Amino acid sequence: MRTIVFYLTLILVSLVMNHVVAQEWNEEKIEALKEQKIKITQQEKEALKLEVEEINRRLDNGNLTAEEARVLKENAAKLRALNIENKHAIIDNKIALLQRNQGAVLEEEKGFSIIDDGTGISINVDGKPWHVFEKNNKPPKYDRRTYSDPVIAVGFNNAIIDGQSLDDSPYKMGGSRFFEMGWVWRTRVFDNSNFMRFTYGLSFQFNGLKPKDNQYFVINDEGQAELQEFEFELRKSKFRMDNLVFPVHFEFGPSRFRQTENTIRYSVQNQFRLGIGGYGGFNLGTRQKLKYDRAGENVKDKLKRGYNTTNFVYGLSAYAGFDSVLLYIKYDLNPIFKDAIVEQRNISLGLRCDL
Repeated sequence: MRTIVFYLTLILVSLVMNHVVAQEWNEEKIEALKEQKIKITQQEKEALKLEVEEINRRLDNGNLTAEEARVLKENAAKLRALNIENKHAIIDNKIALLQRNQGAVLEEEKGFSIIDDGTGISINVDGKPWHVFEKNNKPPKYDRRTYSDPVIAVGFNNAIIDGQSLDDSPYKMGGSRFFEMGWVWRTRVFDNSNFMRFTYGLSFQFNGLKPKDNQYFVINDEGQAELQEFEFELRKSKFRMDNLVFPVHFEFGPSRFRQTENTIRYSVQNQFRLGIGGYGGFNLGTRQKLKYDRAGENVKDKLKRGYNTTNFVYGLSAYAGFDSVLLYIKYDLNPIFKDAIVEQRNISLGLRCDL
């Protein structure tokens, strides 16, 4: 008899506990839905505020008449009010469903699903939403003056030496190369014309020089970097300078104008572009790579040291071409080596691509 009473008590306690847990879970879900309603209202009101500010700006700039601005504001207010009403109705139905079923989860709510309720994206796991990210309900900017693109450039590299022509350069013409990658911002200078743009950004430059005639760089007794003949037959001799620079240019060229009710845009796609400017920055490091055979053994030396190169780099650059493929030239005004008896300055010619 005692055993039966014990099991009946255990079952009763279990039922009560399950009911309490289900009630708490139900209340948590309802409370989360109510908070979601408040959040929806706040987001829609904030989006409406931004739209009205943009309409007022267009009105002040003379792009809209007072009547056009009034109609746009009314339409924006109606749209946001309907968004709030419809989204609230969806949530109210969910709350009513939970209350009517006392928190029982319907079969279609179980399992895994992705929910887009207009305010953000959630992952639903067995009826419980896990918030992933919020949507940006801000309207698109009416007049976007600044654009940005990643930039890659590659081509031939060499050095101009005082008192020598480029034909007499001690560096290989085809073997000396440069590579550049970075990010550039392009801002329209004038309010109603995109013919002139101011471009600025940052780039990593890798300028390589390959000496001729089995030579490599050494530091002499006076602390100067100079080319000397290597004791073994070199299969490769490469000298590289890595720089971080901040280029600035004035860019000129036509653009295509596109206007809609909510935006205006200027596009330089398939248009001629010419940029003139310069850059300044810092030398991050200098290294030399040598490959040769010694006593039948393949040897590869990687030497990283200062080599008395200039710490601060600056120069002139220009580019021209169509769309995103441009002919690119840059010239360092600073000498490659500090306090050199004969100054050398890096020069590069290649192609630049704005991706």
